[in-house]
Amino acid sequence: MTTTFDKREDGFEKKFAHDEELRFKASARRNKLLGMWAAEKLGLSGGEAEAYAKQVVMADFEEAGDHDVFKKIRKDLDDKKVAMSDQDIRGAMDELMAQAIAQIKASG
Repeated sequence: MTTTFDKREDGFEKKFAHDEELRFKASARRNKLLGMWAAEKLGLSGGEAEAYAKQVVMADFEEAGDHDVFKKIRKDLDDKKVAMSDQDIRGAMDELMAQAIAQIKASG
């Protein structure tokens, strides 16, 4: 016999799973946008920019959180002697996350 409590618990579990999936999608989309943003700063375009954006997405799987993505962008900008503050990179990450979430919500 299913109780109201069981139904509520099941609903919360489904909402949690859905929220986690959206968080993952938003993070991956943000990382691709961030990769394209950084590629432009690095002077990359076309296929090179797309390939770089994929590298940024893959960098997110190295460790938990956003620090692995930040470290990749920071290192690549430094290697090419592109002047960019940590604050500018973090600001772009925040702005692009908001943009990624908006795109996901808009696509339904």
